[in-house]
Amino acid sequence: MSTTDVFMYFAFGSNLLKERLQLANSSAVYYCNGRLKDYKLCFGLWDENIDNAWHGGVASIEACPGAEVWGVIWALSKESISTLDNQEGVNLGMYSPLEVSVDTDEGAVLCRTYQMNNFHACLPSPQYKQVVCLGAQQNNIPVEYRNRLEMVETNSYSGPSVLDQLRTQCKSLFLDLKIK
Repeated sequence: MSTTDVFMYFAFGSNLLKERLQLANSSAVYYCNGRLKDYKLCFGLWDENIDNAWHGGVASIEACPGAEVWGVIWALSKESISTLDNQEGVNLGMYSPLEVSVDTDEGAVLCRTYQMNNFHACLPSPQYKQVVCLGAQQNNIPVEYRNRLEMVETNSYSGPSVLDQLRTQCKSLFLDLKIK
């Protein structure tokens, strides 16, 4: 893909994990890690009484001077904008796309990312948290930030989730990272 055929996407939630992102967006290629300044990571739902495939809160970002969110910048085919928007629920009003400047070792990169609409704080499920932490580990996000992710409290949900589909499709990933 040439640079005119791609867009940059900053992932900070479950799409940190390559296998999760590529379920619906096979063109995604790792570009680099980055840090979004003056935002904080939060977990919630876009409607108070909504159920989702993760059975708990999912990641969003919120403006917060002095805070930072680490994540992965993925290069995707411009043809993938609609599938990424669909994955993020833009058509349902769940998230809105944002254009943000992400700091990297090579300088600032302009990226597409997503922010939840009508945010209602909600603890994530252990399965969702595990996917976020796996993605942070897989992409070597700084240890201090990974430790903060590990400290996120969960809702203790123990039933089926999207994680089961990932385990089935990506057995070698879970063996390589020594994850149950």
